[in-house]
Amino acid sequence: MREMRAQLLDGMELERSRGITIKAKAVTLRTMYKGEEYELNLIDTPGHVDFQYEVSRSLTCCEGALLLVDAFQGVEAQTMANAYAAMEHELAIIPVINKIDLSYARVDEVVEEMEQSLGIDGNDVVKCSAKAGIGIDELLAAIIERIPPPSGNVSAPLQGMVFDSHYDDFRGAISYTRLMAGTVETGQKIRLARADAVYEVIELGQFVPKRRPTKRLRAGQVGYMICNIKSLKDVHIGDTIVSTGADAAPALEGYAQPKRMVYCGLFPSDGQDFKELREALEKLSINDPSFEFVAETSDALGFGFRCGFLGLLHMEIVQQRLEEECNVDLVQTAPNVTYRILDKRGVEHELHKPQDVPDSGEIEEFRQPIVRVNFVVPNDQIGVVMKLSQDRRGVQQSTEYISPTRAMITYDLPLAEVIYDLHDKLKSATRGYGTMDYELIGYEPADLVRMDILVNGNNVDALSVICDRRDADRRGRAVVKKLKDEIDRHMFEVAVQAAIGSRIIARETKPAMRKNVTAKCYGGDISRKKKLWAKQKEGKKRMKSIGSVDIPQKAFMAILETGADN
Repeated sequence: MREMRAQLLDGMELERSRGITIKAKAVTLRTMYKGEEYELNLIDTPGHVDFQYEVSRSLTCCEGALLLVDAFQGVEAQTMANAYAAMEHELAIIPVINKIDLSYARVDEVVEEMEQSLGIDGNDVVKCSAKAGIGIDELLAAIIERIPPPSGNVSAPLQGMVFDSHYDDFRGAISYTRLMAGTVETGQKIRLARADAVYEVIELGQFVPKRRPTKRLRAGQVGYMICNIKSLKDVHIGDTIVSTGADAAPALEGYAQPKRMVYCGLFPSDGQDFKELREALEKLSINDPSFEFVAETSDALGFGFRCGFLGLLHMEIVQQRLEEECNVDLVQTAPNVTYRILDKRGVEHELHKPQDVPDSGEIEEFRQPIVRVNFVVPNDQIGVVMKLSQDRRGVQQSTEYISPTRAMITYDLPLAEVIYDLHDKLKSATRGYGTMDYELIGYEPADLVRMDILVNGNNVDALSVICDRRDADRRGRAVVKKLKDEIDRHMFEVAVQAAIGSRIIARETKPAMRKNVTAKCYGGDISRKKKLWAKQKEGKKRMKSIGSVDIPQKAFMAILETGADN
């Protein structure tokens, strides 16, 4: 009881400080029902669209799902996305309305929303309050009665799905496993099917919710497995654990590869930390397989990694985990989405960074990713959301009323217009009541260009961005103005320019720090002052030709400021 605290399953400090769930957490619960003991294996999943991969992995390991809806917020866009995902996996769904103890709860309206938007029978909805303990017995009874028990055969050959893992400096990789069939015991030899590596099981256990060792796990149970796996290349989420004999079970299908939406460069602030950054990324990728990384070189920042993420929030979380958990000091470049280019020879290329964009003469067609965005908003905020979408070149697809007070609006939007600030703008425009969810539907041709940023006459490759040609001039002026404010003053004048190809579209000048060289002249001939000024000017010019400009971290993120508010 001493260790009990609010949001017990949100164990990461980052989750508690941000107030969101980032990682799916497994927990085993034992309860009595009608005189018999039942063991329930539950997985708490995140809700944000950037962590959808955590949800999809969890659904693969389950027989049923609790569809949790807030008694005041009602059905949100992500609720509908997760409900359809559970239906695709043919899971038994138990609709639940939580927080019914709130004075402003609107239970009957929310039940009506669930009936209209999800086709759920209102009589099947379980009403409860986790905080006040209302309806918990009814919810546990519904889980036992409505969700079928695991179908795995305890006597069959061992077959277990690795659905998560993390790296421990002392014990190696710790695998979180759902046993589909068979039994595994401490001391037994097991084989990782994908890595084709054999290990001995050192420790088994379950989450209750802390790790508790046990001697045996059988089909249907969820637990952890420690095999002293030190080689990181042998650990794959979605791998199958099987026995080593000739009668070993076949490997399971595993998980579909996640679609990375956003890419950015991560560079160590000190070039000597490149090896430490690589090790930190490898360890973190065991716990979070939804991001990828590949080594790259930047003229401005040296050696680093090009990393792919599911969204902007996912990118922020990975960066913070690297800095806080792995103690790595990072410089992050501005994020960009994945584009496709069709060249003159008819060959399609996928671009993860602006520096790879070829000359305009080699491009037959520039294609950008398009996503279908579902907004769930109050009826009186429909006009605001429509203007927000049309300002970002959105194409309306449908409007559907899911209750007398709420509607779902569907737009097709360029992904680049969605990931940066659309969620924040939506929350501001709808006073926090609007929600959104999106999915990639394909790539469409667009009039796009690469905008380069020149500092002191040198092209800073890490500051290049891809943008719409119609927005280039306005965005270029906004970026150079922002960069001028972020870059510190030097002993020489610093020119900040935005260019498309060889054409300069915007310029700002950061003035030099100047000493009053004529302070000691109390009068006399003006020619003496002119000589001192000329000498100072010559010195500044010489400094500019050999000097280097220090660009702070904030400057790399400044190019996300499009100037739209102005």
